[in-house]
Amino acid sequence: MISVPSVDPVGALVPHTLKNPLDGAKSGPLTGTSFMVKDLFAIEERKVSNGNPDFYEHATPARETAPAMTRLLEAGASCTGITVCDEFFYSVLGTNVHYGQPVNTRAPKHVTGGSSCGSAAAVAAGMCDFALGTDTAGSIRVPAAFCGLYGLRPTYGRIDTTSATPMAPSYDTVGFLARDAALFRKVGHALLQGAKAEIKIERLFLAENFFCHAEASMDQALWDAIGKLKSALPEPEHMEIASEEEIAAWRNAFRLIQGFEIQSSLLPFIQSHDVELGPGIKERFEMAAGITLAEAETARALRNEIADHLLALVSPGTLIVLPTTPTLPPERDIPDGASFSEFRARTLGFTCLAGHAGLPQVSVPAGVAAGCPIGLSFIGWPGGDETLLDLAVHLEPLLGRKV
Repeated sequence: MISVPSVDPVGALVPHTLKNPLDGAKSGPLTGTSFMVKDLFAIEERKVSNGNPDFYEHATPARETAPAMTRLLEAGASCTGITVCDEFFYSVLGTNVHYGQPVNTRAPKHVTGGSSCGSAAAVAAGMCDFALGTDTAGSIRVPAAFCGLYGLRPTYGRIDTTSATPMAPSYDTVGFLARDAALFRKVGHALLQGAKAEIKIERLFLAENFFCHAEASMDQALWDAIGKLKSALPEPEHMEIASEEEIAAWRNAFRLIQGFEIQSSLLPFIQSHDVELGPGIKERFEMAAGITLAEAETARALRNEIADHLLALVSPGTLIVLPTTPTLPPERDIPDGASFSEFRARTLGFTCLAGHAGLPQVSVPAGVAAGCPIGLSFIGWPGGDETLLDLAVHLEPLLGRKV
């Protein structure tokens, strides 16, 4: 019988977490497994906080449970907890001034990454078998890399985002994290809907400039991981996906579009209730509030060009491989403020590609560098999610998942 955890050794859970599990169906592909959910998924007769206690105080209990959760429950998995996230999801660090900072058991002196930080911490610590989160700017992929987990940002629209608090709706996706590749694939099959394109991988582009711009301490481990793939994938073709100047422009376009959409999603509540925001988060919302329609429209035009470029590269059967993040996880207990602006900017330069084009991206555990897990990512074609899930299973014995 599956029960909720009696202790929370890594600070993964919110104060208003479940007292009793939401039991899954008695039979199904996920029967006997447990999962936790980021604190933005609606659960019938319960409230969400979106990482902020002021929001929780004013929230109304949900009338129904989010469809993504319902699909997992119907597949047999039981929900056993609600996890901490970065405040209003506006960070990739994994900190929350109100609810604390979950512990990364794979690198205890370092952050988990965010904003699905509690979900990643819970899975890495073995508190549940897998977890649901969301990924707008890297919030699944970054913690997957930092915690040595499998993580999928799906093709845009292939996992239902209904009743999950929106942030930047044209980028928002529901993703998931797991320790085990076989279970990871089963979870994906339970969640994914819509058109799929399961096609044999015939071509692999290695995003050379992204490897070159990764932190020096990661270099050897990344290339060692690539070397282990030779028997499993086509010979990688080295390619400059975009110049350094283009990547900076792509990152800025993401920042502007995300911030402009936040003006309609999260900002109205924050302004109308005079919400007290943590450091770093406060400044980002102030930035978002100042973005003009003209700036957003210019960024959207560039986004269309970016999407066309990337979609032309990843025709069905073609993947792009790159490091999931450009850095190792920063050390813990340093506030999410101005000192992390460079970390955030560098990270968004890597994570914005899939978001701009609505492409699926999987992060797989690829080894250890300087005592920290690192992730290797594969960006696929629209609907190629199942192929990426199969790839994770295929690569697990080559790359390993233990750190």
